[in-house]
Amino acid sequence: MTMNNNLQNTAIKIREVKNMKYTSAEAGKLLKKLNDEQSSIILREQNGREFLAAVGEDLESVRPDYDFTETQNALDEVKRKIRKLKHALNVFNSTTVIPEFGMTIDEMLVYIPQLTAKKNKLARMKDKLPKVREQTRVNSAILDYCYLNYDVNEVAAAYEKTCETLAKAQNALDAVNMTKTLEAEI
Repeated sequence: MTMNNNLQNTAIKIREVKNMKYTSAEAGKLLKKLNDEQSSIILREQNGREFLAAVGEDLESVRPDYDFTETQNALDEVKRKIRKLKHALNVFNSTTVIPEFGMTIDEMLVYIPQLTAKKNKLARMKDKLPKVREQTRVNSAILDYCYLNYDVNEVAAAYEKTCETLAKAQNALDAVNMTKTLEAEI
């Protein structure tokens, strides 16, 4: 199949997507597909816009199939669809509230990494020994000890609570992403 036919087929496939409803998960997959298609068009353009020929060789026999206008139109169309879909996702994420948490999706996308960081910190803290011998001085008979300045049981309880909250947040976000729909005019 020639490059022009590939571009025409790409444009037809892309134009098939119209004003539709998608879950956030479906929109994410469609966005990946559109980005892949954009990369493919760019690669085909890079491979077809220039070519080498030996002196005396018939240029038309080695010229790759490339049409500048068709290529630019196909790229513009894919980029337009990507913009529209990203905008619809951004609006969806900033206006859709996750009921269990009273937060929008975009807030949850900040909250979940914060919970993960807290969980990781608490995991390190809960596993510490209350008293640890330090080897800080070379050739010294003086022993130093590092003592915890917190209750390990309190940290362990906070760790468990944070793990539960994180799991609930992830499940609530997944449920919304798989069930609520957004409308994208692409």
